[in-house]
Amino acid sequence: MAGGGQMILDTCALLWLASGDKKLSRFALKKINEASAVYLSAMSGFEVAIKVTKGKLKLPHPPRPWFEKVAEHHGLTILPLDLNVCMAAAELPRIHDDPCDRFIIATAKLHDLTVVTADEQFEKYGVAVLG
Repeated sequence: MAGGGQMILDTCALLWLASGDKKLSRFALKKINEASAVYLSAMSGFEVAIKVTKGKLKLPHPPRPWFEKVAEHHGLTILPLDLNVCMAAAELPRIHDDPCDRFIIATAKLHDLTVVTADEQFEKYGVAVLG
């Protein structure tokens, strides 16, 4: 596994982890629990908040405290969107155009992290994926 057991969750994986959803495989959950470090992109905070605003997601708390509580509860570190990540996201090949995914992929590539995702497009960007 890339990154010596370090990984980043895409937004769906974060939501599944937080809710105990079975879409997060038992294997992926085991690897998350065994990882030396598990990260989130700050972009996932944006994506969660947008989903709530559009009525596509209901949370027990407003998005910011929910995101912070989930990160703390699961020992997740939030990685910021700095200039390197933003430029790398823009420079990725146009495999698909989901901007949130592009930021997560760029963060994974820059930090050599495995991405926990069910999205089959991620592997096409040359990142290690755990589904």
